Amino acid sequence: MKASAVEIYDTTLRDGAQGEGLAYTVEDKLKIARCLDELGVAYIEGGWPGANPKDVEFFERAKSLEFKTAQLAAFGSTRKANGLAADDAIVQGLLAAETPVVTIFGKSWDFHVDVALKTTLEENLRMIADTVAHLKSCGRRAFYDAEHFFDGFRANSEYALDTLSSALRAGAERIILCDTNGGGLPEFIYETVALVRNRFPGAQVGIHAHNDSELAVANSLAAVEAGAMQVQGTMNGYGERCGNANLCSIIPNLELKMDRRSLPEGRLRLLTHTSRYINEVANLVPNERAAFVGRSAFAHKGGVHVSAVARAKETYEHIRPEAVGNETRVLVSDQSGVSNLNFKAADLGEDFAQNKEAARKLLAELKQLEHEGYQFEDADASFHLRALDALGKRKRFFEPVEYRIWIGSSGDPEAVVRLKIDGEESHTASLGVGPAHALDQALRKALRPHYPVIEEFHLIDFKVRILDGEKATAARTRVHVETSDGNRSWNTVGVGENIISATWQAIIESIEFGLQVRGRENAEGAE
Repeated sequence: MKASAVEIYDTTLRDGAQGEGLAYTVEDKLKIARCLDELGVAYIEGGWPGANPKDVEFFERAKSLEFKTAQLAAFGSTRKANGLAADDAIVQGLLAAETPVVTIFGKSWDFHVDVALKTTLEENLRMIADTVAHLKSCGRRAFYDAEHFFDGFRANSEYALDTLSSALRAGAERIILCDTNGGGLPEFIYETVALVRNRFPGAQVGIHAHNDSELAVANSLAAVEAGAMQVQGTMNGYGERCGNANLCSIIPNLELKMDRRSLPEGRLRLLTHTSRYINEVANLVPNERAAFVGRSAFAHKGGVHVSAVARAKETYEHIRPEAVGNETRVLVSDQSGVSNLNFKAADLGEDFAQNKEAARKLLAELKQLEHEGYQFEDADASFHLRALDALGKRKRFFEPVEYRIWIGSSGDPEAVVRLKIDGEESHTASLGVGPAHALDQALRKALRPHYPVIEEFHLIDFKVRILDGEKATAARTRVHVETSDGNRSWNTVGVGENIISATWQAIIESIEFGLQVRGRENAEGAE
């Protein structure tokens, strides 16, 4: 019989955002929330309503999101000492977010009650119970994060357990034990979670681990073994200091090693895409050696390894890479990745099965481009155009000839572009609020008379990454552009020795892909 399921509670948008170098926009948070829902996590913690204008806007806009799997959670603290939850501004902000779940944290360590809250142990228990009870009376599902629980348990085990009892008696649906300082060892985590389960046999217990001892994943799995039914963590292990428990490692270990369902059937294969997509949205360099989802996780270079893997992958791979959406990579073989290329192309509606030469040609091109700094994980439109090119199906709507940018004394950039459209050269110029905007406007000005549909194409995201920072101002640059026509969005990528050339490539492909899709739709509609 299959073991019971484990809830995944994702806090990438809240606890993860506290990591150094992370600064989401509201649009970033909405994108990540949609992606997490597609992956199939049970809960998405969106932030702390009222803590900053960004989170206020996020929760307001998130009210229009239609999640298929996840429930949105708001996060905040218990009420202040010597007050009432019904009158507390923080609690009112949590309720205003209108999320089905509200997670509050309270102090479980008597040292923190004395030093941080500066109140009595008894008042802290009342703060926990009053806040949980008020949230429940307002129709919310209340989860209780027992902050510093394991440190508190070491210092004063009975008081730490009393804080859990207060939350449960008030109606908390989940009590989550937090290794907030990340100093616990797996054996201690296991023993303590087991004790809590025995002390409160009807309670639904969760684990929230930090990675300060490089044990957050191990501690989370130990907690599950001891009876925890919810795991909190972040994608890619984002979080302050050394990060939170990495869900990209926890989820596949639960599903593939411990026989514990944590995602809806079939969603595990989305894990690698989710990890890389969130890295791209967060504008962070991915950890290539990350377990399960890193590009190097199933990469083989040594001669003995390659020879063995060619005969049977399990000789040097602990799982099937495809199970988590990753791939085997043989670094010295030009055949590496063909099956994945076929899969990805088929997913986009293209078929390489009958044209193996085109597949090999495309694979060689992609490998060279990735060596130069291109990344197609979050640039399906750029990949699709190259697939069409390899198959001889790419329609050339226009031919770029030249572009120039001037920034004069006024400070307003002016772009001049020359294109060939149907054999005739077009020469247009446009001002813009920046070089990228000026290029985009000049390009559209040239194309609009021939392809009026581009009026519907709008650039909705623009990201820049320096690829080789040691070269200072001579570094190569990657530009990622997201475009929408109101019904769908698509992503393109450009790489160049300067931001202008990389931007030009990405914008050119964004418009070309939009025209390609519209042309195909029109042709199918006419049939």
